[in-house]
Amino acid sequence: MDFRFSPVLGGTTLVAGTAIGAGMLALPMASAGMWFSWSIGLMLISWIVMLRSSQALLEVSMHFEPGHSFHTMVRELLGPKWSLVNGFAVAFVLYTLVYAYVSGGGSIIEQSITSITGTAPPRLLNSLVLALLLTVFIWWSSEAVDKFSILLVGGMVISYFISISGMITHLRVDTLLDLNGSGGEMIFLWGAVSTYLTSFCFHASVPSLVKYMGKEPRTIDASLRYGTIVALVCYISWLTAADGNISRADFKGVIEAGGNVGDLMAAAGNNLSSFLILRMLEGFSLLAVSTSFLGAGLGLFDYMADLCNFDNSRIGRTKTLLVTFVPPILGGLIWPDGFLSAIGWAGLASAFWAVIIPALLLSNSRKRYGKAVYTTPGGRLTVPLLLAYGCFVAVCHTLFVFNLLPMYR
Repeated sequence: MDFRFSPVLGGTTLVAGTAIGAGMLALPMASAGMWFSWSIGLMLISWIVMLRSSQALLEVSMHFEPGHSFHTMVRELLGPKWSLVNGFAVAFVLYTLVYAYVSGGGSIIEQSITSITGTAPPRLLNSLVLALLLTVFIWWSSEAVDKFSILLVGGMVISYFISISGMITHLRVDTLLDLNGSGGEMIFLWGAVSTYLTSFCFHASVPSLVKYMGKEPRTIDASLRYGTIVALVCYISWLTAADGNISRADFKGVIEAGGNVGDLMAAAGNNLSSFLILRMLEGFSLLAVSTSFLGAGLGLFDYMADLCNFDNSRIGRTKTLLVTFVPPILGGLIWPDGFLSAIGWAGLASAFWAVIIPALLLSNSRKRYGKAVYTTPGGRLTVPLLLAYGCFVAVCHTLFVFNLLPMYR
């Protein structure tokens, strides 16, 4: 169980790469009401909660052989009914995220073309073309997705650093701290908790890390900690850049316009004088949406193929493709501006399968197996605190849906 640098680096990359994606584009929009200070506080809470829940899964995994999946652990420790409910939650999250990426991708393309040419292309056509292009890679093979994703991730990293560094050099302190306004209000925090939770959702990767590394809890725990810290730094940098360039008042217009990624890019364009930085920001956003679509889409594709018992032939993969992508693509065409709300709904389901389920698994595994070779930090308080926070997120999102909690409008 020694600490080994190379596996830690690979595990850190896997965790950070799974967590970071297009969901981060929703963060400044979801937090416009509470603004920067409250946003950082909520970000830190979300990080520590999701880190602890992933560590809870790591402890549970130590009682199973490497290769056992998340669903296997749920079935063995919680029973088939919980396994069914958990499977539904996972499918709901993936379907919702794929829909969000169809909506966000079409919005970005429309805004980019409009800002360059002055002519707005049809949003529905943009969403449809992007979705069909990406689904071709998934239909062809997992290997095709892997190779294409490497190119997209490389471009995403480059465009991210150029755009964020450029935005930070243009940062205005009075805008970042909202010195001419109220500086943000705590009441808006409750409507954003589910969106923030989604940003650290990578928990299906924990059994994968155990499968690849074996029962090396110190190495895997280091990967979880460092991977989530990388994600945390990226999110704080992004929030700083966005809130330091787009005023709180401008964000109200973004949300009223539909709260889509293209609306965010338009607001950034109104505040950034650099053509290059804006193009890089749009490029990063589109690449983030595309890589997230491929990741969530491939996971959903494999899940539905297994659920529907479709084979791996071209006909079988075509059937899986239709079951997997027709519903979210149609949703993106019918409701083209659902990006922000979809991320929030995904956060609600994530509160269940990435916070509440790990807490229940940890509780039952300790009762059944006793002490493991790895113990989740927090001791006996871990289970009740995770359960409390998961239920808190679910209640907040439910109240928000019924307009009992406000977003910045």
